[in-house]
Amino acid sequence: MQLHNKVAIVTGGASGFGASIARRLGQRGAAVMIADLNLEGAERVAAELRAAGIQAAATACDVASEAAFRDMVAHTRQTLGGLHIMVNNAGTTHRNKPALEVTEDEFDRVYRVNLKSLFWSAHSVLPGFVAQGEGSIINVASTTGVRPGPGLTWYSGSKAAMINLTKGLALEFARAGVRVNAVNPMIGETAMLGDFMGMEDTPQNRERFLARIPLGRFTRPDDVASAVAFLASDEASYLTGVCLDVDGGRNI
Repeated sequence: MQLHNKVAIVTGGASGFGASIARRLGQRGAAVMIADLNLEGAERVAAELRAAGIQAAATACDVASEAAFRDMVAHTRQTLGGLHIMVNNAGTTHRNKPALEVTEDEFDRVYRVNLKSLFWSAHSVLPGFVAQGEGSIINVASTTGVRPGPGLTWYSGSKAAMINLTKGLALEFARAGVRVNAVNPMIGETAMLGDFMGMEDTPQNRERFLARIPLGRFTRPDDVASAVAFLASDEASYLTGVCLDVDGGRNI
């Protein structure tokens, strides 16, 4: 699954799933732009990759902003010499709680980051992919987009829309040589774990959630990175519109 001569953007790349995805793509030979609101964290990951001999750069980006997204894409093409892989990983959630307790501000923030970002990604990236006759978009969705999680109704809805948009864009741009896929992680060991659980992150509370996962552990960043690297590679050249559950069997 080599990615030599490919350039990738990973949004939300300063930590968690995104940082692991950036590392894995770089290890497979891609040049990587790490984009994040947390520029200091993005630069730290980029420096780590460069120290390992990987071509990498960092940029600050608010993925819900058209201007910021377009600037990020233009900066990547100028700095790294092109763009072939777009990983829409940046995401957020409201804290796990009853649907009617989620505020309008929380709702708007979730849908701006999780969905408006895909709108700007499509507008910023797809024309270039069509012009060059190739490109791969990979969206980091969620198992809750397939099977809603208790207390995460509005977040789950944003991820369900992401899955549907993945399939719609895959259909529309397949003839142009562009593939659009998604990965659906289960709850993972990231900084947002407490928000997803809606309670303190303790061993006892973790066990309540682990009981839902047949393989008996949370999704790890490396699990998501492996799935993304596969979907980005030529080995997956016949796959588009795929929404791959990375969930330890939770959606069975």
